[in-house]
Amino acid sequence: MQRRILVFTALCLAFLWCKAQTEWHNPMEGDEPFINGRAWNKEIGKKSYDRMPERFKDKIPTAVWNLSHQSAGLSVTFTTNSKNIAVRYLLTNHARVALNNVVALNTSGVDLYAIDVDGKTTFVPNMMKYTFSLNNSDTAQFTYDLKEMPVFGKRGTAYELYLPTYNGVKWMEIGVDKGSKFAFTRVSQEKPIVVYGTSIAHGASASRPALIWSSMLKRKYDYPFINLGFSGNGKMENVMYDALSEIDARVYILDCVPNCVGLTNDEFASRVRYGVRKLRSKSDAPILFMEGNALFDNSTHVHKRFKGEYQKDSVQHKVYEELKADGVKGLHYITYKELGMTADDLIEGVHPNDLGMKKYADAYSKYLDRILVGEDTMRCYKPCVQRRDNGYEWMMRHNEILEQNRTTDPEILMIGNSITHFWGGQPDCDRKWGGKTWDKLFGKHRVTNMGMGWDRVENVYWRLIHGELDNCKPSQICLMIGTNNIPVNDSKEKIVSGIIDIVKLLRRRQPQAKIHVISIYPRKDKEDVVRAINDLLEKTLEQDAFVRYHDVTSCLTLKDGSGKIDPTCFREGLHPNEKGYGNLVPAYKKILFSK
Repeated sequence: MQRRILVFTALCLAFLWCKAQTEWHNPMEGDEPFINGRAWNKEIGKKSYDRMPERFKDKIPTAVWNLSHQSAGLSVTFTTNSKNIAVRYLLTNHARVALNNVVALNTSGVDLYAIDVDGKTTFVPNMMKYTFSLNNSDTAQFTYDLKEMPVFGKRGTAYELYLPTYNGVKWMEIGVDKGSKFAFTRVSQEKPIVVYGTSIAHGASASRPALIWSSMLKRKYDYPFINLGFSGNGKMENVMYDALSEIDARVYILDCVPNCVGLTNDEFASRVRYGVRKLRSKSDAPILFMEGNALFDNSTHVHKRFKGEYQKDSVQHKVYEELKADGVKGLHYITYKELGMTADDLIEGVHPNDLGMKKYADAYSKYLDRILVGEDTMRCYKPCVQRRDNGYEWMMRHNEILEQNRTTDPEILMIGNSITHFWGGQPDCDRKWGGKTWDKLFGKHRVTNMGMGWDRVENVYWRLIHGELDNCKPSQICLMIGTNNIPVNDSKEKIVSGIIDIVKLLRRRQPQAKIHVISIYPRKDKEDVVRAINDLLEKTLEQDAFVRYHDVTSCLTLKDGSGKIDPTCFREGLHPNEKGYGNLVPAYKKILFSK
């Protein structure tokens, strides 16, 4: 009893301290809510944290509508340099913090992950500093001590906060130390992976929200995920496929077998056929079927439920083969044997625990690697995000580039790092060091500046496979990248392999475009290193009518033959000034516009 009093007192003191020392921020405060994982985010707006908009209320089954109030798969992303983070929120059902088979942390809790400036993602432990009932109120509160978090200067750290899985949120605020930097951010606005399924997709029975299999895959692939799992109600009704078809998806995942056991075989087959035909009428996105998670053949006790799943698995597979034979493209299928569930992967014989969730993620990964990645791999680097520039948010500029390419259909793409970024053009930038030389070069041509400060080859590759080559068909592409891999001591062979991998990606994704690989610009005290990389690149790059290498070094070096930079062409030995950019204009005109 005494221990309970001490714990309660400590929580009360922590709450009072937070109230006095904390600035609070509401993810609903923007023009569009800062809620990730919603297919209809703008339409739902600030009314709720629901997963489906109000217009579906009288169309979809009542049970599905009620479950859509639960915030499974939703998250909030933000950046801060605060040494403390507090999250307080009001649950839609504060009387039911946990379920019989879903623990409180997953049912009603939140889950925090951090992303450092180089794109590395790590779990942020809460160390049991949370409460679901404070001072007999229904306000939940989680606090995080981040004093050991590495310091990234003004940039702060990026965080993703996963919301409750089997409960809803009425309102939420994120608190940080007074005077600290804070800003909500949005994940990439590219096409999402859409998951439609049962309680297993919904999130039962992971130990916390970020360990749902779809959330695991979200962190692995860095693509937006839409969780439309509805516990006990993933039954493939036609109206649900009508809703799914509104979403411009990268991939559709259909995982409904366990909830369809009660349907007749004919009814189930009819729903599968309608669903695929409906999705195909609107989209050519890959469709991935999953069978039920019934125990594989190593179980001595075959429950009648498992037998029902086996039966529906057979029906689903038969329809899948039928549709393929009819010429429907882009269908993929995972069997329960590939999933390979054992008794240790389930909490009560039905729902996966964390081990089971990992098996789901692994099974899907084998197919998503082929669907999403295919040939688009790097030999020596792992593509990743970054946030190394103090002046802007990298992901926000990524989104701006997506929008620029979608709305302008550019003739030319200029891909690179800050040297390209700060030259000029659109998307707009506060730091334009090229003066009017950009306009002098491009005139009225439609050009997207795809430069990003501090980008390395692996960061450019990430951007290109995450939508920056979508919705446009440029006639020409300039690529100049690699100088930021030099300070981290990457070998010339590794850097060149990365550049060539980018070129191969560009050829696959934009086969109509002429690709101009520009030599890495010389940099102060590293002229010999840069020259060695450029020499190897010129020797190694396979050139043809669509791929050409261009050396522009002489535009920025002394005329005495020393190979040293001309300091009058640079701001600090790395970035050209207006004179330097001006010297590059004739070379680029010859590259891009000479006949």
